[in-house]
Amino acid sequence: MKKSIIVFLHIGFWFCYSIIILLFFKILGGSPEPDDPPLMSLTHLYVGFFYLPPIISFYFFYLVLFPKYLLKKKILKLFLYGTLMCVVAALIGFSTANIIRANSIDLQGGLPLMIIPALMAGVVGLVIRGFVASYDDIKLKQELTEKNNKMEMALVKAQLDPHFLFNTLNNIDVLIQKDAEEASKYLNKLSDIMRFMLFETKTDQIDIVKEIEYLEKYIELQKIRSSNPNFVRLTINGDYQNKKISPMVFIPFIENAFKHVADKKAENAIDINIIIEEGKIQFECTNNCNNKSISIDGYNGLGNELIQKRLNLLYPNSHNLTLENEANYYKVILTINYD
Repeated sequence: MKKSIIVFLHIGFWFCYSIIILLFFKILGGSPEPDDPPLMSLTHLYVGFFYLPPIISFYFFYLVLFPKYLLKKKILKLFLYGTLMCVVAALIGFSTANIIRANSIDLQGGLPLMIIPALMAGVVGLVIRGFVASYDDIKLKQELTEKNNKMEMALVKAQLDPHFLFNTLNNIDVLIQKDAEEASKYLNKLSDIMRFMLFETKTDQIDIVKEIEYLEKYIELQKIRSSNPNFVRLTINGDYQNKKISPMVFIPFIENAFKHVADKKAENAIDINIIIEEGKIQFECTNNCNNKSISIDGYNGLGNELIQKRLNLLYPNSHNLTLENEANYYKVILTINYD
């Protein structure tokens, strides 16, 4: 917690305390006369009775008893030392007022009354210190969680980037042997993809337009290994201008579809649909699959567990992922509430 806020809490407490003292004197009908025992004059009451013992007790509880005993749950020692400190604070306050009042104060009448405000101020000191400590603990936990999430995200990206690069390089290598000029065009696409992966993915959010451009280039690179350019269909519906999304959310599912598609000669063997609505985007990717032994958990390039973990970090409680594994097709449906 900021020091300015802590100072404000202390000032606020003593201000409220002073208001209570003023109300107390108002109820009594004003300040007592110096010769009205056992009460002291107003000045002596303020200094010796109402302020000095509470101040001593408050900061002893705040600075010593809380970290040494309450924080370590040593309640018995807290009670014993706290009570002793209240008595000591009352004695100090009583002695100060007595010196000012020329030793005319009744010890038996004044001392017990001084312990009460000292004890109350000490308890408030514990409460304020506990509030500050709790706030700092919560803030520290949030910072640690944020750092942990960033580390996990970095690990995810470290596994994503090389995987995409190796796949696209292998595809271009095949094309170079067939058509060097055409391979040069795809190398430019690869250059755009690398630029996207190195720079655009460093931010938490990017324009959906850039994400879609990346998907289109990735699909084009995948097509170069197939004699059937129509085995992949990408359909985009809705207005995606001026909308943002976390980078590389959809590509792991598309990569898995290319890896496990059963028949690239079939029309629309991989069918990708992106539907953009107000406050929501839905991604669907379906590929034909004739391997019944592939389980949902085992059907992965990057790994469904790691993909799900990344989605939980990016869109906690604001996404829904459904995986359908049937006899002849595999389908992914991801819905993201990006607002």
